[in-house]
Amino acid sequence: MTTAASLVLVANAADGSLSTFRFADGELERIAVTDGLTGCSTFAVDAPRGLVYAAVKGEPAAIVTLSLDRESGRLGELSRRDLPDGGMNYLWLARGGAALLGASYGGGYGIISPVVDGAVEAPVSKIAYPNLHSVRTSDDGRFAYFVSLGADLVAQYAIGADLTLTPLATPTAAAPAGSGPRHLLLNAAQDAVYVMTEFSGEVLHYARDTETGELELVGAASAFDRSKDLGHSEFGADPLAHHYIWGADLHWGADSAVLWASERTESTLAAVPVAGDGTVADAESVTVTEQQPRGFATSADGRFLVAAGEKSTTVSLYAVDGTRLSLLQQAETGRGANWVRFVD
Repeated sequence: MTTAASLVLVANAADGSLSTFRFADGELERIAVTDGLTGCSTFAVDAPRGLVYAAVKGEPAAIVTLSLDRESGRLGELSRRDLPDGGMNYLWLARGGAALLGASYGGGYGIISPVVDGAVEAPVSKIAYPNLHSVRTSDDGRFAYFVSLGADLVAQYAIGADLTLTPLATPTAAAPAGSGPRHLLLNAAQDAVYVMTEFSGEVLHYARDTETGELELVGAASAFDRSKDLGHSEFGADPLAHHYIWGADLHWGADSAVLWASERTESTLAAVPVAGDGTVADAESVTVTEQQPRGFATSADGRFLVAAGEKSTTVSLYAVDGTRLSLLQQAETGRGANWVRFVD
């Protein structure tokens, strides 16, 4: 269950800041704003250690380690790892916070680095695919999955004891041509992976072999408002000018029975049902939310959802009931809000 001590962090890329909200009794209260995080659009949280790893832009870009004071909500810089080859668009902690993985869209590369006493060390392994958009690991920390929007694939690796990345026997799992795979999730049983696509607005369902780590595409479902006649997007197109699909983020709902997905052209959150056998069905409900929702998050118990909008200065807090959302509150955050995480 979500506790009275929960926090919600929101990255405001246009302001170069992170907002800290206290979340209690179904309400958000902004208690701190940390500035000086230029273009921050992703971060990872090590809640037990009170650490936040934030990707920032600049010359050079960097990953900044921040301490989190849970009472005040303030963040303080502890260390910095410069990234001369380009900034990160996604960060993911693995192995109990001892490893940090990153995906760089503009740089077209991915990394895995040791983390020692909160400091991100030099990458042990570096991989390259065009327009990498996200990365996650299996819960046991044995496998890593990097999503390449530019190449329409998920690159799959074994992670060695020394954090070396070794391609699996089948190095990549294909996504449909032109779909633009973007963000991925694993299920609790670790036998399925779900990927949100940017250009086709789908949730792709991959079966996962828990021994070998390999993925196989077995299904897909739409995750946008089909009544709006959105066109299939393509790389380099302006989705707003052409009224194209513009899929973004993906998160679990309660009991792994629903996947929530955001679409930015019509500014919606869609509820994609997930059956007991892992199969997905087309979105059952669609809710209009903050303008251009690149990022959102659900609470650990799935009862609440907080959505941010790139073209809005507020976040929306919803109560979740199955595939339905009820707006509880809007709260000021900052400009260009695009990344949200609950911290329990």
